[in-house]
Amino acid sequence: MDKVFNKLRNLDAYPKINEDFYNRTLSGGVITLVSSIVMLLLFFSEFRLYLHTVTETRLIVDTSRGEKLHINFDVTFPAIRCSLLSVDAMDISGEQHLDIRHDIFKKRIDSHGNVIEVRQEGIGAPKVEKPLQRHGGRLEHNETYCGTCFGAEMSDDDCCNSCEEVREAYRKRGWAITNPDLIDQCKREGFIQKIKDEEGEGCNIHGSLEVNKVAGNFHFSPGKSFHHSIVHLSDLLAFQMDTYNISHTINKLSFGASIPGVVNPLDKVHWVQETPNGMYQYFLKVVPTIYTNIRGHKINSNQFSVTEHYKSTELGHFNLHPGVFFFYDLSPIKVTFTEEHVPFLHFLTSVSAIIGGIFTVAGLVDSFVYHGQKALKKKIELGKFI
Repeated sequence: MDKVFNKLRNLDAYPKINEDFYNRTLSGGVITLVSSIVMLLLFFSEFRLYLHTVTETRLIVDTSRGEKLHINFDVTFPAIRCSLLSVDAMDISGEQHLDIRHDIFKKRIDSHGNVIEVRQEGIGAPKVEKPLQRHGGRLEHNETYCGTCFGAEMSDDDCCNSCEEVREAYRKRGWAITNPDLIDQCKREGFIQKIKDEEGEGCNIHGSLEVNKVAGNFHFSPGKSFHHSIVHLSDLLAFQMDTYNISHTINKLSFGASIPGVVNPLDKVHWVQETPNGMYQYFLKVVPTIYTNIRGHKINSNQFSVTEHYKSTELGHFNLHPGVFFFYDLSPIKVTFTEEHVPFLHFLTSVSAIIGGIFTVAGLVDSFVYHGQKALKKKIELGKFI
């Protein structure tokens, strides 16, 4: 056993020096104090980094298929009334959704931005009071109501029992309602008066859309949109004005759920129309993004960049449909953000490097100072002797 201990003793890389050979100096004490303070500061700095999370970013090819794109928006139009404002969406696959109402909410606002009314559906509810039947007569007792579509019926079984259904039938035909006062359903519901009552008001519209994950656009425009030949038009021509003020404030616009720490570039953006009429366009490049927090919770969302352009009728674009248009395209690259802690072994390595490095540097400085002092003392003594 003594031989084993002797072999271990011979392997000792840290030979001990007898305390009788120690020589403590004032400079050595100062260097020790300073190095200890620096060591503590660096240690706490490294420990703070170890406690906090770091985010690792990676770029990968987006191979997802069959997914939907969720668009959340909150836009305020201070000079367009809610009864005329509609939301449409379409994409390059040819799918169109005109005058979207599902998950769309409108708030009537006055000139000062105060909320007057919040509603989800269109204007009013039908008042069935001896309405005009499809056969041309008035509703009789115990007779089932089937209102006329005023020539816009697509089949013999079609009925239009409200002003909104008549407008929808006309839109599908590619027609515009030139005088809503001639439509029995609109007249009974007070449709015209309710539009006139909103004169001078604005509208806050918010909600969400679910669209195909392909390039497309969605837009906010006055009137219900329809296509006649190759021209994009809107109904309610009786209420069309020479100009529409499409000034707007985008309170919020996001593609998917919110990502912690990410601010979307169009949030709180305000634009004021200066020319008489036109179309404001936003061109968005959407980047699929996956965010995973330190607990492993995953958020599938998107980030986007944006450029802007305004088309005015003053520049010769006379067939412009006024409104605010958002054209989006998707990037084939997906970004992943992953929160994680610094590994403990990495922290231990950094702390060891700090301690060892400071001890080494302090030892070199102390040796340099000590030998300098010793040489200076020797010169002084030699000068006195001479």
